[in-house]
Amino acid sequence: MSPARAAVTVLALWSAGLGAAAQFGKISVIFYDLVAVYGSAPAIAVMVSVVGFVGLVFGTTAGIVVQRLGLRRVIVAALLLGAGLSAFQATLPPLPLMLASRILEGLSHLAIVVVGPVMIAQTAPQRWQGLVMTLWSSFFGVSFALLALVGPVLVSASGIGGLFLAHAALMTGLALLLALLLPDTPRGAAEPFSVPTLLRQHGLIYRSPRVGAPAMGFFCYTILYVALLTLLPPLMGGFRPHAAAAMPLVSIAVSLTAGVWLLRRITAVRLVQAGFAAGLVATVAMAFLWPSEPGRLAAALLLAAAMGIVQGASFASIPQLNADDEDRAMASGAVAQLGNLGTTTGTPLLAFLVAAFGPAGVIGFAAPPCVAGIAIHALQARRRGPVSPKACRPPPASP
Repeated sequence: MSPARAAVTVLALWSAGLGAAAQFGKISVIFYDLVAVYGSAPAIAVMVSVVGFVGLVFGTTAGIVVQRLGLRRVIVAALLLGAGLSAFQATLPPLPLMLASRILEGLSHLAIVVVGPVMIAQTAPQRWQGLVMTLWSSFFGVSFALLALVGPVLVSASGIGGLFLAHAALMTGLALLLALLLPDTPRGAAEPFSVPTLLRQHGLIYRSPRVGAPAMGFFCYTILYVALLTLLPPLMGGFRPHAAAAMPLVSIAVSLTAGVWLLRRITAVRLVQAGFAAGLVATVAMAFLWPSEPGRLAAALLLAAAMGIVQGASFASIPQLNADDEDRAMASGAVAQLGNLGTTTGTPLLAFLVAAFGPAGVIGFAAPPCVAGIAIHALQARRRGPVSPKACRPPPASP
């Protein structure tokens, strides 16, 4: 693949990630419009989160399955499925059907976020790996920022259905583009599917210090990130709007600038640990600076920047630790699974701690995952040692 075609392919895959993130964001940005249609805020909350629950349950299974089906056909099919479901949702069907479509949309979302980083790493030359994996890691934040700008305009002009149809058109166009750009990928080994086989593969993934390590560190990131972006700005006093706008932007900007620069100089795992260390420093600083609103904001922005470093380096660690596409797919599935676990549990946990302990709850919430992220990667690095075998292959059966 020529450099120009590789660059276009990487951008198309990243755009598929934007479309996958929009499967969450298109509901979030019109949350109260949908409450007015369906009459139930809790039901719309479920409508947002049910997409992530699919990844929480089936993330690692998807990582095992997609390689066997062929990466190209899986991502194209997932985009087309997402397009069809968005077009159906534009009709604003009855609530049970809408929720059922969101469960199916979770399968589309999961397939894209598992295949996307594998194919980006496969497409980009080695010298681009840090850049493209960091770019991929930004898809959620960039998509939500774009939706916050464009979504209300579309809804104002064309109604709720117009937003869903625009998403359907985007997913259809990306499916056709990637069908043309991506080389066909062979199917993987056809080991029979069974519950014992899947459970055994789950055990292999999470016992592997190469395949499981990115996901374990990423869990420590996701339990923090969404919770802090949601609940920390309201604690910033008069700087609340500044924190709400600046924290995600600082995170993305630092990831795509300093994060990419540092990945050319140190390994992704070391950079993840450095990011968690910076997050721990920011947390301690916040404890001392809390009485000062400007100081509190500065510490919050430093914490967001640190999480941006962790975000990009975590995805970059997948190809650095796993040379084989099948191992990369399983690592991406594990990242999706534990990432959804962290996102699902972090916000309610922080809300409980803030309600029970006030500002001290933020410090008690943020510090342990930073320490755990450093320790987990140190332990896994020690387990890996200097040799780089295939990460997650069971030994061949004896004749």
